[in-house]
Amino acid sequence: MVNIAIIGNGPSHLIPNLSHYQNNIDIWIGADRGALSIIQQNIELDYAIGDFDSVNDGELQQIKIQAKRFEQHNVEKDETDLELALRLAISMRPTMIYFFGVTGGRLDHTLINIQLLQQLVKKNIGGAVIDSKNHLELKFPGSYTIKRCENYPIVSFIPLTQEVSGLTLEGFYYPLTKVTIHMGSTLSISNKLISNNGTFSFDDGIVLVVRSRD
Repeated sequence: MVNIAIIGNGPSHLIPNLSHYQNNIDIWIGADRGALSIIQQNIELDYAIGDFDSVNDGELQQIKIQAKRFEQHNVEKDETDLELALRLAISMRPTMIYFFGVTGGRLDHTLINIQLLQQLVKKNIGGAVIDSKNHLELKFPGSYTIKRCENYPIVSFIPLTQEVSGLTLEGFYYPLTKVTIHMGSTLSISNKLISNNGTFSFDDGIVLVVRSRD
């Protein structure tokens, strides 16, 4: 079982203390400036990949020295730096991929970075996007257990397809039973668990589970 963390170019103030996740991470990959974020948090940098157009010459040299493996690409390329890092991570056949530093900058980058989670679900790889205020996971139809998390107490279920059918929430302050929610609906936003554990399930569609805090 291999868990991988990918750190992107997102604003540093939104990247949480990565040391809190060290016990769960086997491999750390820095995408472009994300490599520098790993170094600055005193974590061993396993891979650095990207075009590195967002770092200066001194920072690039630091990354080259610190990284166990360094891979630089041309600025003009079809993939984003994050997608290059994701392709590398998938090649290692991980159980879970955590994304940090992929939100809070350009909105187009944030939206497409979240959509990258869909690649993982189709390959049966767990994936989560995490920043200092949010924890996101993409789910396909099924039944899931969810645990209370004091860091991210608010739980929202956002449909990423035109509709999500059969959504059932148990153990939540606002329970639901076999409800169909449509894209743009706010019915399943801002909920909370009322005990240490709860469950959610749905029959059709794709759901983005967003755990957050104010």
